Amino acid sequence: MSTDNTHGGTHTAHVSHHFKDATQEYDSGKQGIWLFMVTEILMFGAILVGYGIFHVLYPAMFAEGAKELDWKLGFINTLVLIFSSFTMAISIQLIQRNKTKQAAIALATTILCGAIFMVIKYFEWTHKFHLGFYPGRYLDLAKTGAEHANLGMYFGFYFCMTGLHGLHVLIGMGLIAWLLIRTIRGDFHSQYWIPVEGVGIFWHIVDLIWIFLFPLLYLVG
Repeated sequence: MSTDNTHGGTHTAHVSHHFKDATQEYDSGKQGIWLFMVTEILMFGAILVGYGIFHVLYPAMFAEGAKELDWKLGFINTLVLIFSSFTMAISIQLIQRNKTKQAAIALATTILCGAIFMVIKYFEWTHKFHLGFYPGRYLDLAKTGAEHANLGMYFGFYFCMTGLHGLHVLIGMGLIAWLLIRTIRGDFHSQYWIPVEGVGIFWHIVDLIWIFLFPLLYLVG
């Protein structure tokens, strides 16, 4: 097994019993996470195809629905997630350099960014509910008015896409919190960072999906 003496410490490569060496374990772990992410992309891709079909059929409805969203809040959330991808990537580099404390700060910052994203999304959703916009073809006309009677389909896609994405953000935050605890405990170092990189890939894909959702939902009009 290889060792590392950076900063006066000695670290031994972590190799599970069913792998012949650290390289095989690293390659297998990375292939596994990418295979899982392909299934995630296919799931969101199917929803995006449905969105595209109905957007072509009812362009005026989707344009009208986008007017009910606050693009500034969506843009802020986009910046927050882009920054969180940066801090997630930095945390991996810091762990590879055995800078555990700095890596823990980067991971905590990533969690904070995810929390900010979800808080903004909470206020967006509750505001839509207050106005009477719910998923489905039919809306509460007493609240929304007859001019919005056909927006149920648009908001069906809105709540489905942002809700599914928000669930993935929460899952990612939980995984990063798990990484943070293990990082503080000293489980990760220059010879072993596979879980951190795996969760990082998941987080980057979740952020990338939002970069597609933002213009499709907020700027379609």
